[in-house]
Amino acid sequence: MAFGLKKRGPSTFERAADGSMTLIEHIRELRNRLFRASLAVVGGLIVGFWLADPVFLLLKRPYCRLPDTTNALGQCQDLLALAPTTGFVLKLKLALWLGLIIGGPVWLYQLWAFIAPGLHRHERKWAYVFVAIAAPLFAAGAVLAYFVVDKGLSFLMESGVGGLSNQFEVSAYIGFITNMILLFGVAFEFPLILLMLNFTGVASARRLLSWWRVVIFVSFAFAAIATPDPGPFGMTLLATALSLLYFVAVGVAFINDKRRGRGRELYADVPDDEVSPLDLSVEAVGAAGGVEAPAPVGAPEPVAAPAPIERRYDDMT
Repeated sequence: MAFGLKKRGPSTFERAADGSMTLIEHIRELRNRLFRASLAVVGGLIVGFWLADPVFLLLKRPYCRLPDTTNALGQCQDLLALAPTTGFVLKLKLALWLGLIIGGPVWLYQLWAFIAPGLHRHERKWAYVFVAIAAPLFAAGAVLAYFVVDKGLSFLMESGVGGLSNQFEVSAYIGFITNMILLFGVAFEFPLILLMLNFTGVASARRLLSWWRVVIFVSFAFAAIATPDPGPFGMTLLATALSLLYFVAVGVAFINDKRRGRGRELYADVPDDEVSPLDLSVEAVGAAGGVEAPAPVGAPEPVAAPAPIERRYDDMT
């Protein structure tokens, strides 16, 4: 009994990479991937709604460490809600943040699967590396932001005017912490931009190192403007972390340049504005050789007579 094997055609990735997919097929693929990404976010939202209360208690810990925020029994007092819907809306916001984080692997994969066919093989390889580095960097920035909030709240309360209660409005307090986490996490992706410039050959490691004064100044200016914490503690910590990450990225760039052999080119040590040496020696010019006589041009061949009208066209035309 003979069994026939069904020939497998090219996959969607292969058809998108070689350009054989039509515009309608690309739009249909985008629709399907957006639908799967939306399902992942909705599933993460459901799980995040269940985890919102523990996460809220975690974000509330810096507030509970402030003076005058505990009652006689040593329990942390509640944050202030100014509207009946404040608690529910805040829980939905936390659930949405958690849903984006929990469903991140799925919707990031769908985004990558739609973009990757348009990249070359080496570009996809470096994209894998940068994505693998971006997640730990964002997590490190989030942890640093939580530490800044934990240590900076007491400074803010002590530096302000006296006679105020330490009971905060819950939406403003949670918004303050989440903005700090998001800002620090995004700022920690700054070294990836420098590495992309170096790995793509736009800027060498020496060129990146020559920017150190500008980078340090911009880091402190950015931290002073963008940090929600008006105190010097968070600004100084963020600017110091960005400067340290900058020097780490420059070190990696030097290793990459050494591996690729950059800086050992023929004119690597010659400044761009230096004039090249010219050879001004005079050489004698000899007599030119003789020119051969041109050969005669042959007569043209006769042109064939045209075929009858009924024979000029084939079966297709």
